[in-house]
Amino acid sequence: MQEYFEENSKNYKDALKEMAVDNLHTVMNISKKWEKLLDTVNSMKDGATKSLIPDVRDVVTHTAMVSDVSKEIKSLKTQLDVQLMSDETTTFETKREEFFGQLKKSISKLKEIDAKLQDVLPTPVNAKESEENLIVKAKKIGKQLLDTTSKPELNQVDFNHFRKYYEHLIAFDKHLSLPNVEIQSTVDTSKAQVFEKVTSFCKEFANAGKDLGKAAEMLVIVKSFAENLSMFDSQINTDIDEALKKSKEKHGAKYITDLSMRLQTTDIGQRVMSEHSLLKGEDWRKRNAKMQKQDDLDYILERLEGDDLDKDMLKRRFRTFKKKYDDLLLSNLLSCDQATQKDSLNTLISNTICFADKVAPNSTSLSLNQTFKDKIPELLAYIFVIWTLQNTEYYNERRGIESSEAYLLKPHVAQVISIFRILGIGYQTSGSSKNLFNNLVQVGTGEGKSVIMAAIACIFALIGVDVNCSCYSDSLSTRDKEAFGSLFGALRIQEHIEYGTFNKLCENLLNEHCDVREKVRDMILKNKSALEIMAKTKRIRPKVLLIDEVDVFLSDEYYGGIYTPVVYLKHPVIKTLLDTIWTNRSIRTLNGIKAMPAYAACASHFSNWTFLLDEAIKDMIASLQSFQSSTYLVQNDRIVYVEGESIAENVVRGYDTIWAYYHENKNGKISSSSLEANVGIIVNCGAFSYAEMPHDFAYITGVTGTLKTLATAEKEILGRVYEVKKSTYMPSVFGECQRSYNSENDVHVVNESEYFMKIRGEIDVFCRAKRAILVFFQSEDKLMKFYHSSELSSIKESVQIITEKVSVKNRELYIKHAATIGKVTLLTRTFGRGTDFICNNQQLLASGGLHVLQTFFSEELSEEYQITGRGARQGDSGSYRMILLDKDLEWVLGASYATELPKILGSTLYDSLHKARSAIFESKCNSKGVGIEQRKKDHNASKDFMTALNTGNITAVKEFLKNQNTGANIATASSRTVLLMDATGSMSSLLSAAKETVCTMFDRAADILSEKGLPSDAFQMQFAIYRNYNSEESKILQVSAWCTKGSGLRAFMNTIDPEGGWGSEAIEVGLLHAVQESDTPESISQVILIGDAPANSQTEVSQKRANFSEAYWKNTKFTAPTHYETELKKLKDKKIPIHTFYLTPYAKSNFEEIAKQTVGRCEALNIQSPQGAESLTHFVTEEILRKMALDAGKAPDIVKAVVELYRKKYVKAFTG
Repeated sequence: MQEYFEENSKNYKDALKEMAVDNLHTVMNISKKWEKLLDTVNSMKDGATKSLIPDVRDVVTHTAMVSDVSKEIKSLKTQLDVQLMSDETTTFETKREEFFGQLKKSISKLKEIDAKLQDVLPTPVNAKESEENLIVKAKKIGKQLLDTTSKPELNQVDFNHFRKYYEHLIAFDKHLSLPNVEIQSTVDTSKAQVFEKVTSFCKEFANAGKDLGKAAEMLVIVKSFAENLSMFDSQINTDIDEALKKSKEKHGAKYITDLSMRLQTTDIGQRVMSEHSLLKGEDWRKRNAKMQKQDDLDYILERLEGDDLDKDMLKRRFRTFKKKYDDLLLSNLLSCDQATQKDSLNTLISNTICFADKVAPNSTSLSLNQTFKDKIPELLAYIFVIWTLQNTEYYNERRGIESSEAYLLKPHVAQVISIFRILGIGYQTSGSSKNLFNNLVQVGTGEGKSVIMAAIACIFALIGVDVNCSCYSDSLSTRDKEAFGSLFGALRIQEHIEYGTFNKLCENLLNEHCDVREKVRDMILKNKSALEIMAKTKRIRPKVLLIDEVDVFLSDEYYGGIYTPVVYLKHPVIKTLLDTIWTNRSIRTLNGIKAMPAYAACASHFSNWTFLLDEAIKDMIASLQSFQSSTYLVQNDRIVYVEGESIAENVVRGYDTIWAYYHENKNGKISSSSLEANVGIIVNCGAFSYAEMPHDFAYITGVTGTLKTLATAEKEILGRVYEVKKSTYMPSVFGECQRSYNSENDVHVVNESEYFMKIRGEIDVFCRAKRAILVFFQSEDKLMKFYHSSELSSIKESVQIITEKVSVKNRELYIKHAATIGKVTLLTRTFGRGTDFICNNQQLLASGGLHVLQTFFSEELSEEYQITGRGARQGDSGSYRMILLDKDLEWVLGASYATELPKILGSTLYDSLHKARSAIFESKCNSKGVGIEQRKKDHNASKDFMTALNTGNITAVKEFLKNQNTGANIATASSRTVLLMDATGSMSSLLSAAKETVCTMFDRAADILSEKGLPSDAFQMQFAIYRNYNSEESKILQVSAWCTKGSGLRAFMNTIDPEGGWGSEAIEVGLLHAVQESDTPESISQVILIGDAPANSQTEVSQKRANFSEAYWKNTKFTAPTHYETELKKLKDKKIPIHTFYLTPYAKSNFEEIAKQTVGRCEALNIQSPQGAESLTHFVTEEILRKMALDAGKAPDIVKAVVELYRKKYVKAFTG
């Protein structure tokens, strides 16, 4: 009987945790049935009979169950008793979807409880009441929507309200679909009212006749509907096109030209011109007029800068190009007949292809002889004439008028000169050279980089070369490919020109012979014992790489990144094996798992690949002991990880993620369907370094806006690694830059109490001056803090927000509105590159143009340069300024920033910050070099593996896959090291170095241990990073899994960004973690602590925890405050040494004390020196080796010999 009651209690707790209503009904009925008996038993006094009665004190009573369920019901009703609209759900589509999705879950659960638990609950649930309240609120929003559309005219505020009401109603209907709300009818009525207005204004436009002022006014009003009501924009824009078409038919082409003159006086009118085909010609004409220096060869050559310039040659070649272009264009524009024009264009295309075939070098390698170079100007003229003729629709309509040529799309001088330089023309030392040399050209924002890239791609493709056009943005790549698709198609070269992001292009290049993932998956799941030999497809055509924005190419994502194809093997027998291992997780040996039927079934099914199965099981067993150390979250039925400012949903950190799914499924937080979909055996299929991929191209070139701003180390990488030895800097065809900015006067640093006030003051100054302002923030978190601040509250409703979470449609709208008088736009740094804020408002330009305010100091000058360039583009007026928060400068000035700042304030502030930034960046580049060298070996091995796959070499394939997937050593006791690092703002160099060198640490340690006859895989490392109490729970401590391979730790470090910081740091949090790890059965061997600031004092711990409040911390895993000395004593008592490495004198005393107390080593580490990354590698690897030898029971002389062997082999200054 006792067991029966206890089992029912357990079932109840499980059902309550998952709110499984059917199960709750069953267990509550049972508890109700036995309620009186349990009450009687519990009420019995001590006595002789008491010993005969079972102990049921821990059994959950029916009364307690009712109480618990009632609390859940109350919680659900509270969740439903909310306003349906908020700032967050209005601004962010994802938040709106999440909000209404959660409402659906809550009301569904409440209705289920109401329907199924009536007979076990004392009072009615009354879910209908909550449902009715939601219906009332939805109807109110519907009324507000219809009230808005009923107004005779809609202003900007009305449009904003319409979007808010409409989008919330749509989301409500999508997720909730409650009866009697009639949402579809409401939104249909609102749509009909909108289109009544649109139709009415279109009629007024048509009736305006030759009253151009009235016609332009009506067109602008209709366009404002299209822009502000994006849900209807396609139809409204079609209505505009139709209205313009009818007006042109009625009044003629000149009417359209005259109408354009009126439209260009307003912002929206300008956009009508640029976005509607009948008016685009006027937009072209206007842009052509703006490029005041586009045809001025002498102006361009006079201001042209670069290596080895031969301006006379460039002048001669340009004149050759210009004569050929003008002659071809004139002869092809003579006819007015469309059929004749088409025939003429087809003939020109055929002639161009024949000309290219005739002059192309007779070589399969990319070797351009002088004869071909001499013909490049003519070939380029042919290509550009085709491009011009493909875009003559606006010119044809205006034939015969004086300025008709202004409607032709032509290349400008700077574009042609750029192409010449890229193709090796205009260099003093290139006269006898047959080969191209890698080079880059700087071209400003909005000056036609895409045209240059497309023309070069055409030339190469026409002479038998494949072209990869690499861009940092997938959307921009797609845009450019579509823009020049007709040109590529006409020349029949589209299959030889590929656009995409650099990593995508690299993946395509690697997989052009076979898809690695699919081939490996097919091979294993079909249990193949042999591989078919792929047909040899020898690449005849060489490849060239064209780069758009070289600083992005050199970023961590590309130059430091790797492509790691991974196969997830899923099969019923695999799922059964995983279930078995999870259920029997106390088994910690491979043989123990092999003795189980689930293993036998799996091994039988994959008999040719049991070695991979065994290695995977080793990793599974090791991860079972450590997966809870890894910091993850459960969100939307998925295991997710915090990566910088965002949440990454599709990240898998080995078997730590697999077991996290099982663990949270057991806890009721992950569904069985999600578990089924997200677990399997992981097979790593190589590691390809993006940094090595450019070497597969015969030629590297490109255009960029930031060539001059590259750091010295970046220029050195381009020259040494990729042999990019020549540079060209093009002047602007829009004339001299009109930006107002002086780094001595326009960079300000303020403290936290003034920061938001200063930003608001800047906003007010420029709004009063009838200008517009873009305010760039480092992160969405910081942007939103300012947005919700009291300083902004009075104008908050009119302020625009542009972040990655804002829907694409709304972003497009806000970007269009950003350059209008009085508009304030807050943006994250992402939009400081590639986003065009086009300013057409003449009054705004006359008042000084668009103002750009940057509220953080960029880690790279190139980013600062790009943000600066969002204003004063294409010769327009504009200005730029920085307002910086003092404590945000910790990353550049170090932990002692507060004492350093007063020394540099004033006119030298910017120069001092830039100098410090450059030193840090150089250090990170040096670290990157160590990592690149390490990854080169893996890259080459991975390429050999691909060759083996294609040639059917199954032996080599198996050997590689075994090496790539070697499991953890679970037979030998592991030496376990926690590497504890400060990850606050000042630590970017350390974090970069750790990421770049960790694989080298593992490789070197394994090498030395093997040489000394010790197990090379019997050590594990865990990275733990700490910050301070101004970071939230998910950021104050982030921890990796325990790893036996460096790649896992490197992947973890890819997710860590330096941020926060507050004087002395929360080392106590890191030491607390080390203590908790030491309490596990595996314990730890040692801790390595690296930082630039001492631990918080007890007083500081209390004061800093108050930042979020003790109430906040009590609901986290850092419930109780602790102090470093408390945790230090626990580690000391366990004889766990802490080795400390301090980066600044500020931390020296405290770090010496920590090391001394635990008999550890303490040394200074100059991470920013050229040898900083190597020093970090030496320090950590030596301590791993020392402890590994000690844990293996080796004598002191052997331990010393192990370390000395390492120093002799790897430390250059070692003398013995």
